Amino acid sequence: MARRGGFPGGAMPGNMTNLMKQAQRMQRQMEEKTKELEDKQYTAAAGGGAVTVTVSGKKEVVSVKIAPEAVDPDDVEMLEDMIVAAANEAFHKMEEDSNSVMAGLAGGLGGLGGLSF
Repeated sequence: MARRGGFPGGAMPGNMTNLMKQAQRMQRQMEEKTKELEDKQYTAAAGGGAVTVTVSGKKEVVSVKIAPEAVDPDDVEMLEDMIVAAANEAFHKMEEDSNSVMAGLAGGLGGLGGLSF
């Protein structure tokens, strides 16, 4: 009775073995880059530097700094808006960096046996 599926003799052809090794290497690289990105911090300011927010690559707010002159009890809404703007900009920087790093890794996919993703 003929065997169904798999490779004759139970071994992968040379190209498939190389492809698997490349995929494993790329997975290790992605894990390393992800760890590096998580360890980084990104800072952005709003209101001419009146509010500064720092976020981590883990998508967590690390710190918020507010200049004393930015605190106006009669205009709390402006301070809130500056905090949101600075936080959003810091997260935007983090995402751009992450996308750039991952795009660089994805560029290596072209060598995976001509497969397209």
